[in-house]
Amino acid sequence: MATTIQPPQIESEERKLFRPGGGGRGHDLVPADGPAMRSLEDRPGEPTRTGIWVALCAVAMMFAALVSALYVREGSATDWHHIPVPPILYFNTLVLIISSFTLEGARRRVAAFMRGEEHNRAVPMSWLGGTLVLGVVFICGQYLAWLQLRSMGLFLATNPNSSFFYLLTAVHAIHVLGGLGGLIRVIVKFIVPKFSLRRSTMDATAYYWHFMGILWVFLLFVVWSKL
Repeated sequence: MATTIQPPQIESEERKLFRPGGGGRGHDLVPADGPAMRSLEDRPGEPTRTGIWVALCAVAMMFAALVSALYVREGSATDWHHIPVPPILYFNTLVLIISSFTLEGARRRVAAFMRGEEHNRAVPMSWLGGTLVLGVVFICGQYLAWLQLRSMGLFLATNPNSSFFYLLTAVHAIHVLGGLGGLIRVIVKFIVPKFSLRRSTMDATAYYWHFMGILWVFLLFVVWSKL
């Protein structure tokens, strides 16, 4: 009599991907017992992480070129006149540093919520919202710094120092606005039921934001010492 051998039970790819703590390639920040299935068509997280590092390298190279141009211009200039650093820049720096801590707190609380360790969605949302508000405060503070320079009679074309000040701070502010867009995207994916927030998306946004903070501290040193 022929013996029928039952095939081994193979865990479905969907269950393997979204099993709590299963180490699947998705690592989605969504509960495993409900809406996880809506993330099946999302791309794996590794390209997202790789992409953000490539983007950060490109941004770093761009600012390195700008700072190098500043040093070259200073070395060959006879019209180099130092400008006073607007005091509000120090406040802006503090705000951006604090926002990095709040975003890191948000990242941990979002992960805890999706693991079921935190049952109140408002807690991670408050940390995400706080980071967003601090980012807006930083942008407003940069605008006030430009107004302070204008009140001193220092405009974009007044001298090389003021030109580099406006250029460096404006380009950095544009990149911070990009980070705010990333934060808004994370918040929307977190609160809107039809979307799902991937861990890689949250991590990439945090990496970018922290990089903007470190970059600003470096630019502040350049402004303080060279402009």
